[in-house]
Amino acid sequence: MSGFTTAFIGAGNMSRSIIGGLVTSGFDADSIRASNPGDGPFAELRKIGLTDLAHSNVSVAETADVVVLGVKPNLIREVCEELSPVLGANHLVVSVAAGVAADSIHDWLGAKSEVVRCMPNTPSQIGGGATGLFARSSVSAENRQRAEDIMRAVGIVRWVDDESLLHAVTAVAGSAPAYFFQFMEAMIDEAQRMGLDAESARTLCAQTCIGAGRMVAEGDVEASELRRRVCSPNGTTERAVMAFSTGGLDKLVSKAMQDCYARSEEMGRELS
Repeated sequence: MSGFTTAFIGAGNMSRSIIGGLVTSGFDADSIRASNPGDGPFAELRKIGLTDLAHSNVSVAETADVVVLGVKPNLIREVCEELSPVLGANHLVVSVAAGVAADSIHDWLGAKSEVVRCMPNTPSQIGGGATGLFARSSVSAENRQRAEDIMRAVGIVRWVDDESLLHAVTAVAGSAPAYFFQFMEAMIDEAQRMGLDAESARTLCAQTCIGAGRMVAEGDVEASELRRRVCSPNGTTERAVMAFSTGGLDKLVSKAMQDCYARSEEMGRELS
């Protein structure tokens, strides 16, 4: 499956998650290769069938159709300039680096390769990711599809027409798992103070989060209506939700997301 070869520059957690998703969804392991400064990730990648593993970024990228930049944002320029001599107009470069503009990547590559930026999140590690994608106007329909195929292997994808909207994607998806983890942490702690054992508190909280998420994702009812349906008049849920409202939960969520958005913009200016 795939019909194209993909090289991952950097074999960190996100790259390994995407690679694992590709292999699980039917991509031929022989069509995937990866580079990394150290050998640490290679043992895990060999277990899922990858054999083309190297320390040289150039050696894995020069004959690939798609190059996924999975290195830290502060290393993107250095890596792009290293790969520039071996990448041409037919190459698709997909960057998962937060904040680094597609135009900057295109320029550092010598204004040759087609560039797509994506904003994935950590649930991609278990195939439950949510990714925003943006393509420069020069990217062909075929390469847009290739980028989508790669990221769809680890979850859902949504395209944005304006690159600045990736800041919003960061606020609602890229950084958002941490919001839920913090909320769940507080719930689990309180459940234990109420007397539940740690395993029960954790399992009940996690399953409730999964179930509520599925109801929003798989149904056709808005989250606000689902909330209303659970809140029986003068019942337990209504009392809890009133406490959230009185405490300013909506404003707090808004402030957190606005701060996340602003920091994403700042990173873009710093890195590009």
